[in-house]
Amino acid sequence: MADNRSSSTTPEITYYLNIENAKILAFTMVMGFVMYHSVIHMKYGNDSCKWLLSDGRFPGYNTWQPYGCMMHKYNNLDARMCMHYISYWGGHNHITFLGDSRIRQLYFEFINLLSPTPVKSYKTHSDLHFRDNKIHATVDFLWHPMVNISMYVVYKNWMMQDMKDRPNLVITGSGTWCIKQFNGSEDAKNNFAVNLTMVIPLMKKMKQAGEGKTNIIWMLQDPVDESKLYGNRSSITNQQIDMYNRVALDHLDDESVAKVWSSSRLVAQGIRDRSEDGLHMTKPALDLDAQMLMNMYCNDNMNHVDGTCCRSPEVATTLQIIVASFFLVCMVSAFALMVYRKRLRRISVKARAENGQRNGQNSSAIEPFQPCFDVLTSLAKFGLIMAYFYICDRTNFFMKENKYYTHVNFILPFAYIMILGFFFTESTDQTVVLHRDQTDEWKGWMQLVILIYHLTGASKVLPIYMHIRVLVSSYLFLTGYGHFMFFWKKGQYSILRYCQVLFRLNFLVVSLCFVMNRPYQFYYFIPLVSFWFIIVYLTMAIFPQVTASSADARSVHYLYLILKFIILATVITLFYFSEVFFEKVFLTQPLKALFVTSDDSIHEWRFRWKLDRYSVLFGMLFAFTYQMLIKFRIINDTTTESLVSKGFSYCLVVLGFIGLGSFAAFAFLCKNKRECNDYHSYIVFIPIVSYITVRNVPGWLRTKYSSFFAWFGKISLELFIAQYHIWLAADTNGVLALIPSYPVLNVIITSFIFICVSHEISKVTNTLAKYFVPNEWKPLLRNLIIFALILLPVAITHGVLKF
Repeated sequence: MADNRSSSTTPEITYYLNIENAKILAFTMVMGFVMYHSVIHMKYGNDSCKWLLSDGRFPGYNTWQPYGCMMHKYNNLDARMCMHYISYWGGHNHITFLGDSRIRQLYFEFINLLSPTPVKSYKTHSDLHFRDNKIHATVDFLWHPMVNISMYVVYKNWMMQDMKDRPNLVITGSGTWCIKQFNGSEDAKNNFAVNLTMVIPLMKKMKQAGEGKTNIIWMLQDPVDESKLYGNRSSITNQQIDMYNRVALDHLDDESVAKVWSSSRLVAQGIRDRSEDGLHMTKPALDLDAQMLMNMYCNDNMNHVDGTCCRSPEVATTLQIIVASFFLVCMVSAFALMVYRKRLRRISVKARAENGQRNGQNSSAIEPFQPCFDVLTSLAKFGLIMAYFYICDRTNFFMKENKYYTHVNFILPFAYIMILGFFFTESTDQTVVLHRDQTDEWKGWMQLVILIYHLTGASKVLPIYMHIRVLVSSYLFLTGYGHFMFFWKKGQYSILRYCQVLFRLNFLVVSLCFVMNRPYQFYYFIPLVSFWFIIVYLTMAIFPQVTASSADARSVHYLYLILKFIILATVITLFYFSEVFFEKVFLTQPLKALFVTSDDSIHEWRFRWKLDRYSVLFGMLFAFTYQMLIKFRIINDTTTESLVSKGFSYCLVVLGFIGLGSFAAFAFLCKNKRECNDYHSYIVFIPIVSYITVRNVPGWLRTKYSSFFAWFGKISLELFIAQYHIWLAADTNGVLALIPSYPVLNVIITSFIFICVSHEISKVTNTLAKYFVPNEWKPLLRNLIIFALILLPVAITHGVLKF
């Protein structure tokens, strides 16, 4: 009985646990997060500057993550460029630090970011000034350690000055000096409150002074290490500091007066044990505080891809609005057609009941609407997905966080997915080398590793970077291998096949170019595989066309094919060595638009192209060699046994492991990325062929595969592209934060939604491909003309085509 119950419940479980139900759950979760973030924005606002200055956490050693936004790491060049830009566009850079010795510390740290030469900090109870006419920057420190009449006079004098002479940013704070001077008395705290009340009206007027307004930041007092305080500072306790901070918060809770900077306190609290005297901030804390100030002041004027704090979202372009309108029309039309079809179905059922017909008979009235219904519903779903993409990465509605790398962050998820992959190992009845199950598995585990690599920002670790480069090269290797095998065996070079492959590769990316306002080259991998598919197609299709059947009939065709390989290798080498020739070809209109980035540079395309310039050719050569080994019966791939004799099989497997180990040693020993990349294109075939050898020579291993990895492999294209905007953020430079401050839970949830969305995109693309690239040449020609007519005005408007 127990066995029967178990067997009966298994189908029920699988009925509910499937990808379609998972997508429904993912959609529900997205709607829930939309409501959750709507409440956050209504309650707390969507000002990321407020997030930057209010909260954050330490995800790693001396790494600060602001709440809900990304912080750019400014160096001297960035900081000076920011000041220059602000002054160039009519602004003025007059920044004043007003307060005690802690504010003075921050002043020195800030000007060292701006100064072309280091400025040594020193103790002084007087005003300090920094001027740099080259970047039109003025940074002052005014020694006013207590909120009293002298501080009131400073604000009063500013109010009497011309707006252009006032500072546009004031960083101030006070408390510890008053505690020290009056030994933490209650009267001193009350006087602090009264004096602050006197200064606040002046602060408010300066902040609301129109174009010449001054942004004022009140820096809460950092905690102290009481065990390290000198005897004359013993009254400065954390209890006293908290009391003064509470007074400041009570009086400055109105944002029209000043912004309260509380995250600096959290930074100091996280690393205060390294303070030398228990009172003053440490160098790491000062550095983080200065970076926060620079992000607040500069991000909206700079084009940093990894700095979203205090940055306004991109304004939607006319093209984006048109595309959004198109998808909205599709959604409304799909809904209307769905209602109409249901009405027809009800009428049909009623008519059949009245006429005594069986319910199994189909309604002929609905059938003509099926193609239109499929297209509209697919476009409506795709439109919703594109809306999610846009909200995630072109607005501040959902939050974004910086990546940070640690060995544990990379190794743990890598170990998890490998264990899962091995757990779902299954047998397959396919015995050929690189059969479909195996290539899907290969693409799947490679894609998951690449995702972990991007999520953790592991590109800074050279050995990991080089191994990921091999994975990208492996995709291109499989591109050459797979397309060569198709043309070799089937000899089909029709325009239909050509369009089907390019549509499947490019539908998502071209749509994202319109929706996300990014150039085609931004999604570099798709231009690469599309370009190399065209190269393989032309190589095989140009006369004389060589196939397996033609080569069997005429042996000279083998020579023709070898000559094609030699010519292809020569052309690739010529493009590599002649940069002028390369640019002359790829910068020719209208091809230029496909290969330049948003700054009209072809550098990125050339870099990506030359890294893997021979990988596709290696794949084609491997496929040809494999076919020759089968033809001459050197290997046998028709059984579950090893490809060669047992002894030779062991030798090949050992050589395979040696090849893998040799590349790993190279990755650890090469000195820098440039040196590694220079050798990469020549030696990348070694780890790829070594892996294929180890994976395929033993029959027992060749006929096993991981269904877990294979499932991901079938949607690897969508995973690679969708990660840019709905799993990562800021165009892959950060991480999407649906649940800020809970990084592990956030990754689990965003990963689940991301995978479901990628699977749905794959499903929609396959559905639309049937109608957009039909099997008959007349509808195909019609669709190509329509597609050209749609793109022509867009190309002319954006300067792709010039007349």
